[in-house]
Amino acid sequence: MGGAPWWRRVFFAERGLRAGWSLLLYAGLFGLCFVAEQKALHLIPVSEAWRPIVGEASALVAVILATLAMARVEGRSWYEFGLPVTLGFSRAPWIGAAWGIAGITVLVALLQAFGVLRFDGIELHGGSIVGFAAMWGLMFLLVGLFEELLLRGYAQFTLARGVGFWPAAILLSALFGAAHLNNQGESWIGALSAALLGLLMCLTLRRTGNLWFAVGFHASFDWGESFLYSLPDSGQVVPGHLLHATLHGPSLLTGGSVGPEGSLGCLLVTGTLWLGFTRWRRQLG
Repeated sequence: MGGAPWWRRVFFAERGLRAGWSLLLYAGLFGLCFVAEQKALHLIPVSEAWRPIVGEASALVAVILATLAMARVEGRSWYEFGLPVTLGFSRAPWIGAAWGIAGITVLVALLQAFGVLRFDGIELHGGSIVGFAAMWGLMFLLVGLFEELLLRGYAQFTLARGVGFWPAAILLSALFGAAHLNNQGESWIGALSAALLGLLMCLTLRRTGNLWFAVGFHASFDWGESFLYSLPDSGQVVPGHLLHATLHGPSLLTGGSVGPEGSLGCLLVTGTLWLGFTRWRRQLG
């Protein structure tokens, strides 16, 4: 490349487009797809109940299209970006989901042990329990797929190509945490918890070689927090939750308006999950 024109040295390395330019192109493609989809959705009547699911599905489609486009540009396979389709039907997402439910359950038990969480009965009955459980299950599956593919799919793969896996993981997890500060009522502890959970998902990617464990974990943790235990998730309580839950006490223990993710207990649980996963999957992968 020594005799190559200056513009080629700026934009290209030995193995193709430089990582930074690839990420900019990826972000631009995602943005274009997302904006175009949002404009199209305004022309389609969608009921209020389905609006969050349709919105999340459109965001997922946008990131899939951007990822497929970059795979075509770089001559790579979709499988290199962490979501091989065949493994979606394996045990991997279910094992991740089990870890996610276990994680939020331990956090709920910790809040009860601190005396800051009380449950006062069930708010749903009969078929509405199954209906809302399924609806929020679909919603948070889409959330898990979208957020994991967006930040720990092509972006993680490409940034790691430039700076290494763990520097890329730290940068993208910090971005993930900072993005949570845009949520209503978010706190710095909540943003830090999101960043650390993002790093945990990067660890599962490193040790398993794909994102399916992380997708299952992400979806079930959010589903358990929002529907099953009916707690605020990043400051929002979803309609159609199962239980009547009340948080009371110091915000460092309850998470305040953020919910359990903004509590010191979430930091403790995340650290415990990290240690547990490293012991379970010792290979560096």
